[in-house]
Amino acid sequence: MSHRKFHAPRHGHMGFLPCKRSKKHRGKPRSWPQDDPSQPVHLTAFMGYKAGMTHILREVHRTGLKQAKRESVEAVTIIETPPVMVVGVVGYIDTVRGLRSFKTIFAEHLSDECKRRFYKSWYKSKKKAFTKYAKKWTDESGKKQLEKDFNNMKKYCTSIRVLIHTQV
Repeated sequence: MSHRKFHAPRHGHMGFLPCKRSKKHRGKPRSWPQDDPSQPVHLTAFMGYKAGMTHILREVHRTGLKQAKRESVEAVTIIETPPVMVVGVVGYIDTVRGLRSFKTIFAEHLSDECKRRFYKSWYKSKKKAFTKYAKKWTDESGKKQLEKDFNNMKKYCTSIRVLIHTQV
């Protein structure tokens, strides 16, 4: 069979290979938009999970046609965005090689769902993560240290980002 690419062409783009199920159900952003200091403080991204697909019937408004309102059926993706909680703050300073984390401050109370993400085997562990760190928020010397860290972040950091976890 000569000219096989015409009689039996491959189906799909090679850039999407390998076609297989993802190892992790949680997505990871590969790049972030540039920080704009002129904009007010806001969250750049939000965590969402693909829950499925369906279709909708919508009216398409196109001027210049006899039938200006035409109904069309389009595929839509359903994205579930569960509520999120802020569990920490990270301050970054600008270096020659890019942003470098200056200081990380975690919240006083972290839920078990958040602590599970820091363990490989939660069921085998003693579940002692952040127990010593939480004591910083109660005693006087720890509070002074946290206040000093917050002031240093305000003074030296070029961008401050929050750590969040989803309540799933």
